[in-house]
Amino acid sequence: MEEIELFLEDARDRMTKAYHHVGNELMKIRAGKASPGMLDGIIVPYYGVNSPLNQVASVTAPEPRTLFIKPWEKQLIPEIEKAIMAANIGLTPQNDGASVIINIPMLTEERRKNLVKQVHTECEHGRVAVRSVRKETNESLKKIKGVSEDDVKNAEEEVQKITDDFIGKIDALMKKKEAEIMTV
Repeated sequence: MEEIELFLEDARDRMTKAYHHVGNELMKIRAGKASPGMLDGIIVPYYGVNSPLNQVASVTAPEPRTLFIKPWEKQLIPEIEKAIMAANIGLTPQNDGASVIINIPMLTEERRKNLVKQVHTECEHGRVAVRSVRKETNESLKKIKGVSEDDVKNAEEEVQKITDDFIGKIDALMKKKEAEIMTV
């Protein structure tokens, strides 16, 4: 029985990680409002080392349509601008000599629909990850020696409940982000 509990706990942990990954990916999809999370994943060369933007500068959103990037060192400004342009996220940086400013343009209807498709794709990746954890866990449960078939069956039902719960959470994230994007 203890072994079954360990498998269930592992499945729960792995599904939680998949859920959080989806949440992080959705944060990167801009919904027309400025959010420092939009720039997560942008890498800036800093003294020969590729570093995340948020480790070489402070990123704030002082207004709903503006991102303000204040690098720790002024000579990084051109590198930050290049990194943002290279990231190809549809944002154009401008600098005022001491910082980088990004104005977030209004989203067109077509762009909103494309972003919703992107949200659906990310959420589907998350659901697939959760289902693969379920499959692997069920396969592992069947290989346990010295456990009755009923115990394995009950554990598989518990794995299915956990799976349904996480898929529901991912769907809720998707609906929330979709509403956020489609709100003008």
